[in-house]
Amino acid sequence: MAESTARIERVVTHGSFWWDGQEFEVDNNVWLVGDDARVIVIDAAHSATEILAAIGGREVAAIICTHAHNDHVGAVPELRAATGAPVYLNPADGFLWEESVPERWDADLADGAVFPIAGVELRAIHTPGHTPGATCLYAEKLGTLFSGDTLFSGGPGATRFEYSDFGVIIDSITDKLLSLPDDTVVCTGHGDSTTIGAERPDRQAWIDRGY
Repeated sequence: MAESTARIERVVTHGSFWWDGQEFEVDNNVWLVGDDARVIVIDAAHSATEILAAIGGREVAAIICTHAHNDHVGAVPELRAATGAPVYLNPADGFLWEESVPERWDADLADGAVFPIAGVELRAIHTPGHTPGATCLYAEKLGTLFSGDTLFSGGPGATRFEYSDFGVIIDSITDKLLSLPDDTVVCTGHGDSTTIGAERPDRQAWIDRGY
């Protein structure tokens, strides 16, 4: 692979998350991975205007959704229309997608799929638990994991939804994420980043508390 020119940029957008008849105000992390020419957008949350401002005039190679909660995909239709970029989603989250996005995603996000950008690769890792189709993206060359809502600073993502499962998310994190190098930076869907090494020692504490 060519020498990497990739960098990571974060855009924080603000909006609403709807669940079970309730509405919550949330800040979301939107991640851009690329260089001065092309980028991949991870999670088009809330404001296409803010995301497009960060993209500038660059080509968008793909819009990848870590999962289909409305706060993570709300800006997809406008961003896709503005950029022409294909949208990737694990089809196990299709039922959630259909609640907030009228048009289908463009391509299924398969476990192990690889997305090259600016001399690095993003590899999809299916990590169900928060949602059935939840998927992280690992950029080994950048030492970075984009975890969506699967792993945060302080523990797993929420599993209070009827389609979520705490045991499943623990297995996903244990088997697929905690095996990554300690210095792997975890860029989360909300809040501050962390590292695999910082989170691994607390696994049993998460299990004991049950969330």
